[in-house]
Amino acid sequence: MAPGTVLAGKERIEAALMPSTPAVPTQPLAPTSAPRAEVKAVMPQPALVQAAGADGNRTFRLAQTKRRVPGQAPVEERKRERRYDPNAAKPPQPNLPREFLPVPDRWRIIDAVGVVPKWWDPYNQNYIKGDRPVFGKDWFVNLTLISDTVIEPRLLPTGISPNGIGRAGTNDVFGDGDQMVYNQLLILNMSLIKGDTAFKPPDIEIRFTPVFNVNRLEARELGVVDRDLRDGKTRDDDFIALQEVFLDYHLGNLSDRYDFISIRGGIQPFSSDFRGFLFQDNQFGLRLFGNYDNNIFQYNLAWVRRLEKDTNSGLNDVTEPLRDDDIFIANLYIQDVPMLGFVSQATVVHNRNRESDRSLFNVNRFIERPASFGDERPHDYDVTYVGFNGDGHFGRANLTLSVYYAFGEDDHNQIASSPQGDKSDISAWFFAAEPSVDFDWIRLRGSLLYASGDSDPFDDEEEGFDAIFENPQFAGGDTSYWIRQGIPFIGGGGVALTQRNGVLASLRTSKEHGQSNFNNPGLMLYGMGG
Repeated sequence: MAPGTVLAGKERIEAALMPSTPAVPTQPLAPTSAPRAEVKAVMPQPALVQAAGADGNRTFRLAQTKRRVPGQAPVEERKRERRYDPNAAKPPQPNLPREFLPVPDRWRIIDAVGVVPKWWDPYNQNYIKGDRPVFGKDWFVNLTLISDTVIEPRLLPTGISPNGIGRAGTNDVFGDGDQMVYNQLLILNMSLIKGDTAFKPPDIEIRFTPVFNVNRLEARELGVVDRDLRDGKTRDDDFIALQEVFLDYHLGNLSDRYDFISIRGGIQPFSSDFRGFLFQDNQFGLRLFGNYDNNIFQYNLAWVRRLEKDTNSGLNDVTEPLRDDDIFIANLYIQDVPMLGFVSQATVVHNRNRESDRSLFNVNRFIERPASFGDERPHDYDVTYVGFNGDGHFGRANLTLSVYYAFGEDDHNQIASSPQGDKSDISAWFFAAEPSVDFDWIRLRGSLLYASGDSDPFDDEEEGFDAIFENPQFAGGDTSYWIRQGIPFIGGGGVALTQRNGVLASLRTSKEHGQSNFNNPGLMLYGMGG
């Protein structure tokens, strides 16, 4: 057999068993250049390959797939004897589909290791803060208790009552403005939620938030705590309010990224912009909201009918009829417009007020509607606000921006009233911007606000900007004296220059009870801080 010859089939086995004497195959072999497919077709048996080394000596290699003894028939491989160990772990199943195995829900896994949660422990899982279902597989309860205590000594411009004085021997326009306020709030927030809120919006949420209030006011002058001077200089009051009572229903998902659409009805919180310049309150209404395109767009459509407020606490009074004051809101938020990291919002708000048919005195016997200002006649108005708001950053620079234009009609101008007709057109502007830059732990911030004023209150145009119910977080917020305190308009009747927790010089009785007033001097505010 010549060197390099390849044997196939039965001849290879016979050649392997023959002595090493030269042998001639009984049939010529196929050339080595035969197609590879033909070689594969004859390879099921062990192969014998004869090759010649460099020194010319013949070397044979035998590749076998089964162990065998020459001259004997092949036998099956003996099975290995295995010893049984009762303590050994069972081998895993081959190709185990672990991701499809049913497992207990993630809230009850700790039961398997014997952990017993305590309902009063806020640092570990319990039932009352929404960690584990209270019944079923996805019904949760979330209870929150908040105590808010304010003790506020303050000094306010205080006028002398024309009906009497509180300190003998004094007679002036301004009296002693020292006051002390104590206000205690106990807020109980209760939510019943259906759904896995960690990864998608809840399917159903029912929220109930009662608020318990105790307040005390100490003044140095008569006619401050009550219009009746016999009530003295100190007033104690308490009140129970409902700040939230609503049902939130998840209508459906719009994509696999949980873009959703929901509807919410009842007493609920709402803010028309980022900083609460126009409307921010808990009021009764109906709201359709959601997002789209992987949360790039967020939208709100809302109708609100305002509740009366308790005078001394400022909380909702559900025992009184709803006000004839409707608010219609539509807004759209867009992420990363005009650039990455900045959120833009366009909004349209319409306020329809029809409260000219009845007057209102608050619990302290001061008139609220109509305002004791001008001819003190009731009025209706329709005003529409068109606005653009933005919040975000451009690199290291942060920016919050708000622009509003208000237009509409007031059926009675309290100052410019005349027999020929006293309707007025409303046309007013508002602008606020707060740029800031961060340096490590310091934020350098600037504030600029402009609200247009009425240059001629006796004409048929009202050009002073006023909000619906403002609660601005701007220029220091409630740490600013101008925003925190309601500054009375001395000598101007029962109206205030500014409202408590308000920034506009609106000349209205109060933002809780009063109507919007577009006959005002306007405001320009600027400042810097850190």
